[in-house]
Amino acid sequence: MVEAAWRDLPSAVHSRLRNIAITVEDYPSIEDGGGGGPLGLYQGTPIGERGTGYTMVLPDKITVYRLPLLAVCDSQRELRQEVRLTVLHEIGHYFGIGDDELPF
Repeated sequence: MVEAAWRDLPSAVHSRLRNIAITVEDYPSIEDGGGGGPLGLYQGTPIGERGTGYTMVLPDKITVYRLPLLAVCDSQRELRQEVRLTVLHEIGHYFGIGDDELPF
């Protein structure tokens, strides 16, 4: 489902994504807000905050948390939609959009 959400991104978004990895884990670690918290997490430097010296860095990372997503969804259809929204939400952070600005 994460791969499908990634593939379904508009080409205009794909063309702007660079040096980013997407992973799936069961739960967030305690340091990442574990304990029933987030459905996903963006780790990295948003593109608007990168300066001219931003080179030779590890990829930014989006992590999607499988078990919290399963816990909040009652059907496969709902799960697909929530995974899609989670991926979009975390990509929004990659572009520098804050939680309060994201519509989902």
